[in-house]
Amino acid sequence: MDIKIINRVYVDGCAVGGLFNQYAEQTLPFWNAVQNGEIVTIVSDILKNEVAFAPQCVRDFFNSLPETQIEQVVLTKEADALAKRYIAENVVGPTSIDDCRHIALATLVRADVLGSWNFKHIVNVSRIRGYNGVNLNMGYPQIDIRTPYEVIHGE
Repeated sequence: MDIKIINRVYVDGCAVGGLFNQYAEQTLPFWNAVQNGEIVTIVSDILKNEVAFAPQCVRDFFNSLPETQIEQVVLTKEADALAKRYIAENVVGPTSIDDCRHIALATLVRADVLGSWNFKHIVNVSRIRGYNGVNLNMGYPQIDIRTPYEVIHGE
């Protein structure tokens, strides 16, 4: 029997927008896997807000994603409190609250991985260690954070 594992990947605005910037070639296989039913994307209300202010091509692409491959989540009080804890522990500064909310939501919904191209605040070894340190101290699981390229290629 051939068992196919579907990854639940939480995505932020950079993962969506990556299809239309310098990461387009590296991002395309990820979104092809979504279109082919190999990956379920976890989409938050925070991402929907980010996309609403993105260029039209990003909005059109996002709105074309197959509903069967989308798991929708909303910001909860628990996720917001965890995000604020990341700030309080100086993982990132207060202007990165939405990035922290993405991390917190991905953690709480137990995403297999969070996919992003945000190297400054999210896909960054010292930041990942900080987020996971807070998660462990608060009794939450660690979160795996990768680029969309790494999600597909396992590098």
